[in-house]
Amino acid sequence: MTHNDIVQKLWNLCDVLRDEGINYSDYVTELVLLLFIKMVHENTEAGTLKKHPLPEGCRWTDLNNKSGINLLDDYKRILLSLSSGRDGTGRLIHTDSLISAVYADAQTNLREPRHLEQMIKTLDQIDWFSAQQDGLGDLYEGLLEKNANETKSGAGQYFTPRALINSMVRCLKPQPGELIQDPAAGTAGFLTAADQYIKEHTDDLADLDAQQQLYQQNKAFVGIELVPGTRRLALMNCLLHGMEGDDDGVVHLGNALGQAGASLAKADVILANPPFGTSKGGDASITRDDLTFKTSNKQLAFLQHIYRNLKPGGRAAVVLPDNVLFEAGVGTDVRRDLMDKCNLHTILRLPTGIFYAQGVKTNVLFFTKGSTTDKYQEEGCTENVWVYDLRTNMPSFGKRTPFGEQHLKPFEAVYGSEPNAQSPRQEGEWSFNAEEIAVDREATEENQNVDDDRLAKSRWRCFSREWICDTKGDSLDISWLKDKDSIDAADLPAPEMLAGEAMSELTSALGELDNLMLALRGT
Repeated sequence: MTHNDIVQKLWNLCDVLRDEGINYSDYVTELVLLLFIKMVHENTEAGTLKKHPLPEGCRWTDLNNKSGINLLDDYKRILLSLSSGRDGTGRLIHTDSLISAVYADAQTNLREPRHLEQMIKTLDQIDWFSAQQDGLGDLYEGLLEKNANETKSGAGQYFTPRALINSMVRCLKPQPGELIQDPAAGTAGFLTAADQYIKEHTDDLADLDAQQQLYQQNKAFVGIELVPGTRRLALMNCLLHGMEGDDDGVVHLGNALGQAGASLAKADVILANPPFGTSKGGDASITRDDLTFKTSNKQLAFLQHIYRNLKPGGRAAVVLPDNVLFEAGVGTDVRRDLMDKCNLHTILRLPTGIFYAQGVKTNVLFFTKGSTTDKYQEEGCTENVWVYDLRTNMPSFGKRTPFGEQHLKPFEAVYGSEPNAQSPRQEGEWSFNAEEIAVDREATEENQNVDDDRLAKSRWRCFSREWICDTKGDSLDISWLKDKDSIDAADLPAPEMLAGEAMSELTSALGELDNLMLALRGT
C-alpha cells in the first residue's frame, strides 16, 4: 500500500463523519483526535518512541476491543482525561502538559457507536508497516494537505505547498544548533521540514552528541499559532516527527503581532508564510509597540517582526503577496528599512494558483540580517536584488496541474549552494519556454537598458539597489517578461469602435430581455 493509498483511505473516513452530520471544516480535527492515539500506538510498537506518551487507560488498546455504547463512552472519557490529566474520579493520571495541550478542550461530535467502531476497524486494517517506511509524520502531513486541497474546508490558509516549503528549506540550509522559528506556524510545515532536513544531513541526529540531540529535540524549533484548533494539529504534527519542544511544545499558542512575538528570542533562521489580509477591526490584533512602522496590514507587520527578530547574520525566507512589494506609504518605509538592515538578495515570483486563495499573487523574499561583509551593519545592507520570475507564462496550477518540486529546481540551481547567496551568480535562465515570451522595451523599465534580447527574456535577472531606488521608487514589484496571451493595447481597435461594439451588444441584450418579458406575460 503506497503513501497516497493510505492517505486516501484515511480521507475516506470523512464519509463516516459526514453521515454523523459533522461539518466539513471539522473533519480533520475529529479524525486526528482518534488517529493520533493510533499513530502513537504504532510508533511505540515500532520502537520509534522509547516511552509511550499516553497514560494507561487512554491508549489504542483501550479502544479497539470494544463496541457499542461502552466504546463511545470510553472514547469520550479518554478525550476528557487526556485534556484534564485526570480520570473520571478526579485522580491524576498524567502531568504531561504537552499531551494536555494537544487534547485541550477536545470532544467528539460522534453520536453513533457504530460509526466510531467503523473508524477504529478501518484504522486497524491499514498497512502500518508501509506507513512507517515514509514516517507517520509524513502520512499525517499528507492528510493535512488533502484537507487543504479541498476548497470547501477553507483549511488551505494553514497549508503551504510542500514543494515550496522544501525548496525554501533547501535554499536556507538550517544547521544543527541553530534556533529556527515560524511566527505564523499553521500546522508546522516549515518547522517539520527544517527538522527533517537537519536529520537527513546528520544521520537522523546520530552524528550529534547527546547534548546536541537534546537541543534539537527540545529547543531548536519554535513556532507561534493564533488559532487553538490549528495549533492542536501543529503539536500533533511535531510529535509525530519526534519534535517535543519546551513545556508548551514546539508551537506556542499566541499572537506573533502581540506579546508572544515580542518575547521571542532572536533567531538564526526564520521560515514563514504569514496570513494574507488586513487586521480585522483595524489594527486590533497588532498590539506590538516595538514595531517602528504602524500598520493594519498584517503582512507588513509580520515582515517587520521577522527582520527585526533575526540575529546578526540570521537568514529568512518569507512568502508575501504582491501588495507588500508595491504598497505606498508605510509599505515603502518597511521595504526601505528592510533593505537597509538586511541584505535582500533574492525574490522568487511565484505562479498563481498554488495557494488556497485563487488569483492571489505571491513571492518569496530571501534576506540576511546585515550586509555580505558585516553582519552587524544596519544601513545600506542591500546592494543587489536578484529576481526569478516563475510566474509569467507558467501553467495554471491546481488539481489537474499540481505544482511540484520540478518547477522549483531551475530556481534552486541559480540560487546557488550558499544560503546567504554568496555563491557566484550570473544572469540568464530560460526554463519553461522563457525565450518564447515577448518583451516590450518601451513599456518595461526593467528592459530599457538591456542590450541582449535573450537576457531580456531570461527568468533570472539582477537589479541594483540604486536602480530600485531611482527607477522604482523603492517598489520591489519588478517584472520584465510579458504574458504571451496578453493583449497589447497598440493592437486594440480605436476607442470609438470598442464603444460602438459594446453599445451594440447591450442593445441586443436589452432586446432579448424585452422578448423574454413579453413571453412571460403571455403565459
